[in-house]
Amino acid sequence: MHSKSLSGKVVQHNLVAKCCQQDRELSTKYRLYYCTLSRRNLLPPVGGKLAWNGNSTMQLDALSKFKRGIVYCNAASSSTAIPTVEKSNFLKLQNGSDIRGVAVDGVEGEPLTLTETVTEAIAAGFSGWLLAKKKNVSSKCLRVSIGHDSRISAQKLQDAVSRGLARAGVEVIQYGLASTPAMFNSTLTENDEFSCPVDGSIMITASHLPYNRNGFKFFTSAGGLGKPDIKDILERAADIYKNIANDDSKGAETAASLDVKRVDYMSVYASNLVAAVRKAAGNIEKPLEGFHIVVDAGNGAGGFFVGKVLEPLGAITSGSQFLEPDGLFPNHIPNPEDKTAMKAITKAVLDNRADLGIIFDTDVDRSAAVDSSGREFNRNRLIALMSAIILEEHPGTTIVTDSVTSDGLTTFIEKKLGGKHHRFKRGYKNVIDEAIRLNSVGEEAHLAIETSGHGALKENHWLDDGAYLMVKLLNKLASARTSGLGGGSKVLTDMVEGLEEPAVAVELRLKIDQNHPDLQGGSFRDYGEAVLKQLENTVELDAKLLKAPVNYEGVRVSGYGGWFLLRLSLHDPVLPLNIEAPSKEDAVKLAHDVLNAVKEFTALDTSALTKFVGE
Repeated sequence: MHSKSLSGKVVQHNLVAKCCQQDRELSTKYRLYYCTLSRRNLLPPVGGKLAWNGNSTMQLDALSKFKRGIVYCNAASSSTAIPTVEKSNFLKLQNGSDIRGVAVDGVEGEPLTLTETVTEAIAAGFSGWLLAKKKNVSSKCLRVSIGHDSRISAQKLQDAVSRGLARAGVEVIQYGLASTPAMFNSTLTENDEFSCPVDGSIMITASHLPYNRNGFKFFTSAGGLGKPDIKDILERAADIYKNIANDDSKGAETAASLDVKRVDYMSVYASNLVAAVRKAAGNIEKPLEGFHIVVDAGNGAGGFFVGKVLEPLGAITSGSQFLEPDGLFPNHIPNPEDKTAMKAITKAVLDNRADLGIIFDTDVDRSAAVDSSGREFNRNRLIALMSAIILEEHPGTTIVTDSVTSDGLTTFIEKKLGGKHHRFKRGYKNVIDEAIRLNSVGEEAHLAIETSGHGALKENHWLDDGAYLMVKLLNKLASARTSGLGGGSKVLTDMVEGLEEPAVAVELRLKIDQNHPDLQGGSFRDYGEAVLKQLENTVELDAKLLKAPVNYEGVRVSGYGGWFLLRLSLHDPVLPLNIEAPSKEDAVKLAHDVLNAVKEFTALDTSALTKFVGE
């Protein structure tokens, strides 16, 4: 029923005939390939036991139908019609440069939006987008890899993505449990044994969002797709969905041309990380021997880092926790910005007397660390540490960050490290794209990083990769020991000495009531912009406040020894307010000035701000 390569690294299941029929035209042949793909029965998970049970919604018809590697399967029968989904509902699934939706039913007030049929249409839409981007590929079958994090809806959506890609005549390669950075890397790796490089890649993830959510990130060798690309894919998907809903092939046997491969690509990706650390240490086989490093994967996809990266490098990893994938996230939210998550990894470091702690988000594109004393390296402190490392390698380079970084970080980067701090907008894709733009106009930038833990380096193809960020820290540990500078994480702690940190740092979220009559039928975005303009005008009349001379997002103001930034959320009807100050009294003064400026906007919920001022 299947053949296995001699290396044991690739298992290929020919569920149906060849991967690609010549001259298939996507625009005319979106046929329904409801071939049943019982991944649970035929394709065991790669990279760990997943936290779900039960059978797939599409069961394999009968094993006796296998003939010479070909299966002819009936179109999926359905006793109910596929519900209508308007194009506007597809477009609502866009979340910046990602797609996000509700994939698990049962949470009150959160109707299912990312169904299997919607997912199939999105996958086929990506195929259409990809074909439009590729030139002269009419005789070449496109190859797309699929990976997922530990979410309970992952298997169901992986099957649906596979069907959608198959409908478009694409060769399907499943990686199983994987990280988002690995999915991008699969478009760059050149290794025929692992069917690389792929033409495109799809990661099924919703980062740190609740268990009932899921979504998609898309990659080509040029990097992650942008907002216009996601809109294009969703518009294509809406049209394809209509064809699915109107299909009358129920009960007809279709010879679907689908060649599903399961590839352990995470081993390839991890081996590259290992090689990077060894190289930095002078090609020593076990440069981390004797170092005690604990990892908290938060029951996401980051558990591989222990067995496939740290242990081959010689590190002691006892005390590592929550490595098993569990899409219900029973221990804490896998989020390096979450206080509970950071307390968990800090406790693990102290309890085990470890040299370093590492924590990842669900899909490993974000990370943070903790030193041996329990000091956290996240948000501004992680940016400071990474800036110190990068500026040692590239003196004078520009560090691009998001808009909510501190004034103390600017002073640290520019005065102590001799670099340039370019504070830009929120959104990891915005930060990365700005760094790429700066390089294109002659300003050298080697690091683009957000306070959220998204960090991308020029040397790593501008991919925001939480594991690679941690490798840069490991490189520093290993090279410091080789140079005789001692062991432990003190070398990292010393690198952020002199970073000024505020005594008070808060974020308050001011929501806009979209149904309030004060909006007068306008959009929340227009209303939010009016709030910001009013604040800007008020600041200009106050001698105690100074508006930032260069600012790319919202209104940023200094005063009372601190600063505040009021900006409009990228996607939601919310105005986040960040305040940092040397004391609670000074923070309250800043908050009071903001409150006085915006209190006349009755559709703006200022209760959080009022409470902070009154505390």
